[in-house]
Amino acid sequence: MQQIPTDQLDRAASALEAGELVIVPTSRWYMICADATNAPACRSIFEGKRRPTAKSLVLVTPSLADCEQRFVISDEARSLAEAFWPGDLALLLPWRDADEGARHSAVGTPALVTNSPGPLGMLASLTRTPIAATTVNISGDAGIDARGPAISPEEVADFLSLTGVKATVILDSGVCPAANHLTIIDCSTADARLVRAGLVHERAVEAVLGREILS
Repeated sequence: MQQIPTDQLDRAASALEAGELVIVPTSRWYMICADATNAPACRSIFEGKRRPTAKSLVLVTPSLADCEQRFVISDEARSLAEAFWPGDLALLLPWRDADEGARHSAVGTPALVTNSPGPLGMLASLTRTPIAATTVNISGDAGIDARGPAISPEEVADFLSLTGVKATVILDSGVCPAANHLTIIDCSTADARLVRAGLVHERAVEAVLGREILS
């Protein structure tokens, strides 16, 4: 993947703060992002992707310290975050403040939270607004003949043309090599459980927790 110039990241951060949508590459896929507190911006993502609103977007936290201010972090959640963040792991976490959770309804309660490396993580550190993100594709596009989320600028352009979604800034770093999902672990209850397998292998999760993880 190619590096993103700082001025382009700054432009993307300004666009998010202005209530606009931006598209950002990760090692997995291209992600479409909005201010997590901006209901109309998040709604345009749900509508463009034809995504059920019950299927939350992911909140991109700039750091574990920032995450601790917003969420209740269990011992297992902390161990996983320290082992795999920044990286390809998302955790379902309970909000410390229910009112704050209500202001971030697009990312759900409990919220799906990740700390990302690369351009998405840098953008989360730059912007003054929390980032809600999801893959660039029509929701449910997982059939045998479906190519899945966009991994190239050309596929991003196809998505925008098909859906009419308006993204003010599109950060281009070439082709995303992994083409796989975040691993999702539910840490909102006493014992963490696997919700979705992904790039962080189940054995790696179990090695950190020191136990078998159930789904």
